[in-house]
Amino acid sequence: MFKIEDIIGIAQDAGKIMLTAERPKIMEKSGHANFCTETDEKIQIFLIEKLSEIIPEALFLGEEDGQDVFTAKMSSGYCFVIDPIDGTSNFIYGYRPSVVSIALLKDGKPYMAVIYNPYDEMMFSAVSGNGAYLNGERIMSSEAPLSDSLAVFGTAPYYTELQERTFDLAKKLLPLCVDLRRSGTAAWDMCCVAMGRCSLYFEMKIQLWDYAAAALIAQEAGCTVTDIEGKFLSYKGPTSVICRARGIKEIPECFCS
Repeated sequence: MFKIEDIIGIAQDAGKIMLTAERPKIMEKSGHANFCTETDEKIQIFLIEKLSEIIPEALFLGEEDGQDVFTAKMSSGYCFVIDPIDGTSNFIYGYRPSVVSIALLKDGKPYMAVIYNPYDEMMFSAVSGNGAYLNGERIMSSEAPLSDSLAVFGTAPYYTELQERTFDLAKKLLPLCVDLRRSGTAAWDMCCVAMGRCSLYFEMKIQLWDYAAAALIAQEAGCTVTDIEGKFLSYKGPTSVICRARGIKEIPECFCS
């Protein structure tokens, strides 16, 4: 029977590919500043090969190579949802961090999650109902109120029609918290909420491979993860996301106006 440690080992090896990559050839995809590199594709191929050895019957949904649409078959049995490099623009320009993100869905629900930041050797993991961990140590989100916390947000850069709404929300959120941050990787942002570095993350639109692993890790660390309207995530495709630490009991009013 497979274990979370099996997935952790594969994520570590994928991180080594990221660390040793030379400046890669860049391919542009649809959407503003939406990039893919040879390293993204190389890591995805590696992940599919190695994860298939653990669960041969598992299906795969990943950002690259046209395997990016959730199908009805993925709602039953096992399905890996992978992002070989979450934060590809960061990776291209040497702006840290970028992470490897691996989620395992079981009958359409998040079951296991692993996110690895190889630059700082930070390995996040979670199994549904068994807590969230960083390098093997249990983590919990902050109990501090928003007024005593950092908040982090994503700009949904591929969806230019959402820019005005995004920055309007950021402007309204800024006086409610200590300050705002922007990392360039949704998975990392939610992990930062999970481990208590900040207390809230939001983004107007991210893909399943951006949030599938991170949402489980955050929830297992006591966070509440919903869409902007407060509805629970479907784990079937793109969505808005707001991730709140334990100290933020309600969605701030600026999101409800």
